[in-house]
Amino acid sequence: MNLLLKLVRVIYLVYAAVLWLGIMFLILPFIFLASLLGKVRGGNITFYFLRLWAHLWFPLVGIWVRKINRDHNEKGNFLYVVNHRSYLDACIAVKVMRLPFRPLGKIEMKKIPFFGFIYKQSVVLVDRSSAKGRASSVREMMWMIRKGISILIFPEGTTNETDQLLTPFHNGAFRIAIETQTPLKPVLYLDSGTRLPHKGLRLSPGRCRVLFLPSIPVQGLTMNDLPALKQQVFDVMETALRQYTRYPDVELQETTS
Repeated sequence: MNLLLKLVRVIYLVYAAVLWLGIMFLILPFIFLASLLGKVRGGNITFYFLRLWAHLWFPLVGIWVRKINRDHNEKGNFLYVVNHRSYLDACIAVKVMRLPFRPLGKIEMKKIPFFGFIYKQSVVLVDRSSAKGRASSVREMMWMIRKGISILIFPEGTTNETDQLLTPFHNGAFRIAIETQTPLKPVLYLDSGTRLPHKGLRLSPGRCRVLFLPSIPVQGLTMNDLPALKQQVFDVMETALRQYTRYPDVELQETTS
């Protein structure tokens, strides 16, 4: 029985991977054409094609992404701060985040054949190996915000592989929010670590809930307020994660499709 179950899991994983690549190759020519329109306009168009990919791929592999809005559908540009449990998180972001936005992404990913081209068109690249690379990514994020584009950052810096709900936050997101006076919006991916754990290739069908929390204003804050702001956001996210971990079906009263 265990052998049969393992075989089914392998077949499902191969099926999901083939679909992932197949749909990506279908939209690649359109993303190439969009890239000719520049970093802002072309990047925005790219995300509409990526969203099409996500709307096709998730249902076809039996993953149902469900949004839980506690923010009453707030409008405007934000600096999204999101917990990070899985490689699936980037795919979820494409499906649920309000456009236009750009995530912060590792520069190493652009070396992946074909996917790397799409990646370069759709993220703000960061080279964490050098101070110059980090400074360049900060400047680009600030430029995007001034162009009316929201930014998505995983403040934990890397995938959380611990037993803790959250790992300590880095300062970058909060520094940019204060410097640009852009409100922070905490967002929680509640099930991505279950659907696709960071360790091992074990994708599974099921629900993927995304919790949008009310924004946190930064108007008038200075760098002296950064530690308190970082702690405030951490506490808000950890409290919500604890609630949804303890009561996994609480969203039934709040979910919007």
